[in-house]
Amino acid sequence: MSTFLQHAQIDWDDQGRPHSRQYDDVYFAKNEGTDETRHVFLDQTGLAQRFANLPAHACLVIGETGFGTGMNFFCAWQLFAEQAPSEARLHFVSVEKYPLEPDDLARAVRLWPELAAFSEPLLAQYVAVHPGFQQFTFDHGRVTLTLLVGDVLEQLPQLDASVDVWFLDGFAPAKNPDMWTPELFAQLARLSRPGTALGTFTTTGWVRRGLIEAGFRMKKVPGIGKKWEVMNGEYIGPPAPASILAPAPPWYARPARPEGPRQALVIGAGLAGSATAASLATRGWQVSVLERHDAPAREASGNPQGVLYLKLSAHGTALSRMILSGFGYTRRQLGQLQRGRDWDACGVLQLAFDDKEAERQGKLAEAFDSSLLQALTRSEAEAIAGVALPAGGLFYPEGGWVHPPALCQAQLQHPNIHVLLHQQVLELRRAAGLWQAWDGERLLASAPVVVLAGAAEVRRFEACAQLPLKRIRGQITRLPATPASRALRTVVCAEGYVAPPRDDEHTLGASFDFHNEDLTPTVNEHQGNLALLDEISPDLAQRLGGAALDAEHLQGRAAFRCTSPDYLPIVGPLADPAMFAEAYAVLSKDARQVPDVACPWLDGLYVNSGHGSRGLITAPLSGELIAAWLCGEPLPLPRAVAEACHPNRFALRKLIRGK
Repeated sequence: MSTFLQHAQIDWDDQGRPHSRQYDDVYFAKNEGTDETRHVFLDQTGLAQRFANLPAHACLVIGETGFGTGMNFFCAWQLFAEQAPSEARLHFVSVEKYPLEPDDLARAVRLWPELAAFSEPLLAQYVAVHPGFQQFTFDHGRVTLTLLVGDVLEQLPQLDASVDVWFLDGFAPAKNPDMWTPELFAQLARLSRPGTALGTFTTTGWVRRGLIEAGFRMKKVPGIGKKWEVMNGEYIGPPAPASILAPAPPWYARPARPEGPRQALVIGAGLAGSATAASLATRGWQVSVLERHDAPAREASGNPQGVLYLKLSAHGTALSRMILSGFGYTRRQLGQLQRGRDWDACGVLQLAFDDKEAERQGKLAEAFDSSLLQALTRSEAEAIAGVALPAGGLFYPEGGWVHPPALCQAQLQHPNIHVLLHQQVLELRRAAGLWQAWDGERLLASAPVVVLAGAAEVRRFEACAQLPLKRIRGQITRLPATPASRALRTVVCAEGYVAPPRDDEHTLGASFDFHNEDLTPTVNEHQGNLALLDEISPDLAQRLGGAALDAEHLQGRAAFRCTSPDYLPIVGPLADPAMFAEAYAVLSKDARQVPDVACPWLDGLYVNSGHGSRGLITAPLSGELIAAWLCGEPLPLPRAVAEACHPNRFALRKLIRGK
């Protein structure tokens, strides 16, 4: 799986239209443009009628090969806005091997000023677009775009979705034969169901025959302009071969969607809970958020500054792929906040503080595009940071810091969300198809769906009692900015981190303590944080007061990070632990077995926890993941990554390893 991003190489003709150097082909017809898109893709798939017929809260899924300049997406969104009921949703999934650079995309879309209401929101969010699944949200959550950045035959097999309409686009088969293959057509069939429509501009014989063999009924129809004929089709079966289908094992298969009213309880109003509530609320759910404190973001999500820091692997691990997708999603969400007060894209510099770290960084610099990270010499790093440093390192230009409470508050502002404070949920009970949240003898609230998002506190509930979550105490130190320290222009990390000032205070941290359960800040940990500052930059330490800094009088706060043994978050539907062990007991004897036994789900019960020190990057997208499960939408992550984050992974390992 490639982690290196290649952008489209564009030439512009004398009329200002883009031409692909990679494929020696045009992105759209010179004269027809949007008319061709509407004829080939919108009209041939009956999209206007499909939109008009959508029931309330239904979501229509369009799949596309070849995002290009986004024209098909903008035209489909425009038609959706005109025809669909106000409570319906559109989810557009598109694969693109060579995404356009932001400047090229801006130049291309401005050829169609009549689509500005749809193209400008994409341009505003077109940041941190890196390999893998990249999700965008528009129109207050009514429209979702999931870009799968990479080769179509690497990306589509990872997609967990049911597609209603296909736009089979991309460059012409003669120019791009690697895409138009039986493997692609089999993937289209895998993701389709009877009645799924397909439109394509090509009538090439082997493409038509390949689609028919994959289960589509195809027919040629009159084209537009110089294009005499185009094709449309409908999926009628037979299903693709079993080797292509590779169904998820039952413990990872999607639970049935909950029946009844779209009402949910979210327990916990930190980053995970706020994000989950927002993702459900934008899909028409009425969400009650139960928070035991006097305000949201009172625990680990309450630090004054958190860092958008990407700890990646050059080997495309599940965690690394989750971080790349989550980072992009969070960066796009931050546009709703006030820059400078609530967040700042000042960049993050990770120092190469020893030989091992320098070696690790060298491998990352070879594996990832310079738009994501750049290897800097010491002098280059100092020029960016604004202070003297002991070493160079990796610079993440799209990173920065966030005030987590501001992000939580923004997510909780939706009119479908009701925040209930001072609500300590001690027990969940199931009655008449509803989950009831109890505080001792007092019923607090009930709903068909509950999402447990209270970090390590989720273990108080029976369904989560066996999850191997651990709490790690972390203390940050707040340092008043000085005229000299205000020169710091980027977040700098080594074993700890220090951020440019917010409200004229720098945040410095954070300690790691596996044993202390007391959250009262200690002088000892302030001293430890000052030692971290000395390692990051003796120059900055001096600018902040140097030896005059008195740990006894410093201000700070402590909170518990909550992490899992594999450092991936724990996100997804929950099963009954005892019944799970019984249902899949055969795995303890033969791990290769896949028993044909339905997973004993606890209907409507989900968890979003274990984000560790990466909550800013992983929690918001995890809220989307839970909403996708509950609403039957395309998952915002590759299926293998969603499985790697699934709560059932630990019960499985316990059975297989006998531990």
